[in-house]
Amino acid sequence: MGLTGLAIFKQLPKTNCKECGHPTCLAFAMALASGKASLDSCPHVSDEAKEALDSASAPPIASLKIGTGDNELTVGGETVLFRHEKRFENMTGIAICVSDNEDVAAKVDDINKLFFDRVGQTHNVNLVAVKNDSADAGKFAEAVKAAHDKSNFPLILITEDPAAAEKALEVCASGKPLLYGATSDNYEAMTELAKKNEVVLGVRGNDLNSLADLVEKIQELGYKQLVIDSGSREVNKVLADQTQMRRQALRKFRPFGYPTLTVVENDDPIQAVADASVYISKYSGIVVYPSADPAEILPLVTLRLNIYTDPQKPIAVESKVHEVGTPDENSPVFITTNFSLSYFCVEGDVEAGRISGYILPVDTDGISVLTGWAAGKFTPEKITDMLKETGMADKVNHNTIIIPGGVAVLSGKLEELSGWKVMVGPRESTGIPSFMKQRWNA
Repeated sequence: MGLTGLAIFKQLPKTNCKECGHPTCLAFAMALASGKASLDSCPHVSDEAKEALDSASAPPIASLKIGTGDNELTVGGETVLFRHEKRFENMTGIAICVSDNEDVAAKVDDINKLFFDRVGQTHNVNLVAVKNDSADAGKFAEAVKAAHDKSNFPLILITEDPAAAEKALEVCASGKPLLYGATSDNYEAMTELAKKNEVVLGVRGNDLNSLADLVEKIQELGYKQLVIDSGSREVNKVLADQTQMRRQALRKFRPFGYPTLTVVENDDPIQAVADASVYISKYSGIVVYPSADPAEILPLVTLRLNIYTDPQKPIAVESKVHEVGTPDENSPVFITTNFSLSYFCVEGDVEAGRISGYILPVDTDGISVLTGWAAGKFTPEKITDMLKETGMADKVNHNTIIIPGGVAVLSGKLEELSGWKVMVGPRESTGIPSFMKQRWNA
């Protein structure tokens, strides 16, 4: 386990210089223990203390980067077994597998199209995994080049042949791929290639014990940029291995202190999605998936979004004027909060009623209407401020806004502060279409 704040404080210089941004060394130590500060912020810590604290304060699972540029993927960095203990840090990377025996360019084109809009955010797969099924080094290098040229996603090079790996790295090493295929038979050559090209190395064992032994041998060779795979492929065994590796990593068992990789090999698409869902839930850093079918990838992207949402920070939409349809100066103005579920319910029901209008999601730190009202974050003052800041009075030729029926109590003070007429809408957004026909049109 990591050091306590008091144990860290004993290693600090105790100058209370405030240069770290905290009022005292003790406050800095507490922030460091909770993962809210970096040891680099202290300019006076000794080299001996830095070495001791770096080891103790490092996350139990290393954080690694694969790829470059906008599509660079960060995996690992996890600190908890269950999300509600804190949060999960980095989303599982979804890799789509391409065999060097198939039309690589065509499949990569399909992979490039795998973008999905979920709650106002765009989500996608993260990697292209090129597999050396042909056992031909030249053919594998050609497939890797085709994938490298056709896609901006980082690559995974799946091969256990050091010669094939070397040829492939010649054409894509600049993109910082993941070289996956170090085993007990080839680990020395594969480690040398990974070190030479400064890429992350994927290590596969036959079981947990052999994996731990292999990782220790690679660490002795001086390389620690690793992603690990227990080698299991049956879903129940993978689940058991993934859980055990996470538990042992959190107990600072260093051979398992790396992000994990899992491979889906089921030919049944429904079962393949189910298998991948298990791996995303428990606790795969990267899932290699065989198909680029959007119908299979969308549920995985949605599940990943749900699991890796910070439980202490609800998903929120931008607090600005949102237009539905083609609103004009006669269109209604709906008031809600920026909690994504509240906003998209309102937007969907406004669209369902074929209504062109404006929606103003007030910034409530991403909480719902009633919760925001109870917490003092959805108030007449905040609504009034947003009406002024967005210049709504210049967008419409009326002075009427519609608020949720559940907070009708706000209407009196809101009218007084804003100067707008307040219509109390339905309690549920599903009632918006009928409400508009009966009240607004009238």
